[in-house]
Amino acid sequence: MAVVTDDALASSPQEPDRFIIRLLFPMKNGFPKVPWLASSIAVGLVAILFGVYRWYQQNYSFTVGLDYFEPEFQTYWMNLFWFQMIVITAVGAIGVPWIWMTRPDEAEMTPERELGTYYLILTLMAFGSFLIVVILGLFAEADAAWHQVTIRDTDFTPTHIGLFYFAIPVLTVFVALTFVWIHTRMPDFKNRVSLSFAIVASAPILIMPNLGLNEWGHTFFYAEELFAAPIHYGFVVLGWGIFAISGFLLQCFNRIRILTLTLAEQEVVGATESKAA
Repeated sequence: MAVVTDDALASSPQEPDRFIIRLLFPMKNGFPKVPWLASSIAVGLVAILFGVYRWYQQNYSFTVGLDYFEPEFQTYWMNLFWFQMIVITAVGAIGVPWIWMTRPDEAEMTPERELGTYYLILTLMAFGSFLIVVILGLFAEADAAWHQVTIRDTDFTPTHIGLFYFAIPVLTVFVALTFVWIHTRMPDFKNRVSLSFAIVASAPILIMPNLGLNEWGHTFFYAEELFAAPIHYGFVVLGWGIFAISGFLLQCFNRIRILTLTLAEQEVVGATESKAA
């Protein structure tokens, strides 16, 4: 059995954009490589995005973010809120149906492409872990600190707009798109659902109803912002859903082992045929 090289893969008529294919599925000597360049670009872009956002919060929270009823608050924060909601919702509402409607009838891949796709999936997971660190380190801690030193007169505080209406929705849409893509493109997940990945995908989604409970509680009977307040327990429990990623990792590693053995057998067969010729 012949080994598909990166040149043959790139010149396939089914691959309209060679640069993107080489970026996401790099090959060397006919075998897939981890897409370090793509992951570095993604992390760099996200770092710039969240860095600029954090700068915006630092400069405009205490100056025009203390009083919801001031016109400046509407200008600097509520306009940002509505922009975020429209863009993030549109990406999710368009992206999920598009991935579903463009799914192939049969999820068939060469072992080389499938192994390369698993490398890409693991890279996306590493990218997602970077998002989680940013969300917890820059936004969740800042939100708790903000509500310990200011009096909230609205549920749409500057830190809430950054955490619950930007960072977590971005992570939610990212996980949802990845979930649908994996279950419509990967042969090992075709016509079945990874329960562990489903738990991971549902965790950030279910945090949003708990946000409503949290704001209702803080408004009517729990004004003080404490990390260990019972009304915050839901965030912790639902956040633990991310630990289910370990089950999905085991599923990926099992398939990677099979694909690696398959490619090794192909290499042995190819070497034997070359010697025989």
